[in-house]
Amino acid sequence: YPERNFIDVQPPSCPFEFEYPDYARTAKDSLFFNREQKNPCWLDVVFDHFKGVIHLSYEPINSKADFIRFTEDAHKMTFKHTVKAESIEEKLIQTENNVGGILYDVGGDAASSIQFFLTDTNSHFIRGALYFNNTPNSDSIAPVIRFVKDDMMHLINTFKWK
Repeated sequence: YPERNFIDVQPPSCPFEFEYPDYARTAKDSLFFNREQKNPCWLDVVFDHFKGVIHLSYEPINSKADFIRFTEDAHKMTFKHTVKAESIEEKLIQTENNVGGILYDVGGDAASSIQFFLTDTNSHFIRGALYFNNTPNSDSIAPVIRFVKDDMMHLINTFKWK
């Protein structure tokens, strides 16, 4: 496994910052369901070494209805994996940076084993999902998932709204 040092990223014109491991890279997420993505705050944290990626999709909250829709969408998108998942464990997130949300730990051979959302419940919402470019096999990929999950938790714990 690669050594870990962390880099702070403050994407231009985005209302957030976080740290990610230096063995990864960030890239603008340019496609969403094969359509061009125009939101400059949709980013990927790419783990080339592991053929993995955390897709981060940011949305501003303009109303209570937005907040409800975003949280329901995050929940629905995670639970679409129940076809292959053996379990889905929800864990409440509350960081020292006043960032809250839910972490979804998906067990079994699901395409995405870890998903989360972070919010301030008033203005900002971001969703993250970890994927690997391989056939999901929880037995063989479990050590890599554990390694990357530590980095994902670091990202979450260092996440700040500007």
